[in-house]
Amino acid sequence: MSPIFRRSGGRTEKSTEKSAGKRTEKKEPRERLVTLIGRPGCHLCDDAQSVIEKVCAEVGSSWEKKDITEDAELHRAYWEQIPVVLVDGEQHTFWRVDEDRLRRELTA
Repeated sequence: MSPIFRRSGGRTEKSTEKSAGKRTEKKEPRERLVTLIGRPGCHLCDDAQSVIEKVCAEVGSSWEKKDITEDAELHRAYWEQIPVVLVDGEQHTFWRVDEDRLRRELTA
């Protein structure tokens, strides 16, 4: 199987035809879940939360916040990238949250 390269968030990602051809069911914004992974005292996390709150309120999506200091697995996975934003469990971005990009993701 030959690799397929996709552009995502300014980066080129390699995937296989099998994974690239996987059909994903379109969800309504109110069915989407945004997860903010961060830690207390992180100013970038506070900035990310403000963007997430605003966009989720506009489009009707739910959001949750997880603290890496309370979860060893999240800490191992994300400690160098916080804040990390997941949409429906898949990493959307890290460090800075672009309001327009998050809105597009939730309404696509």
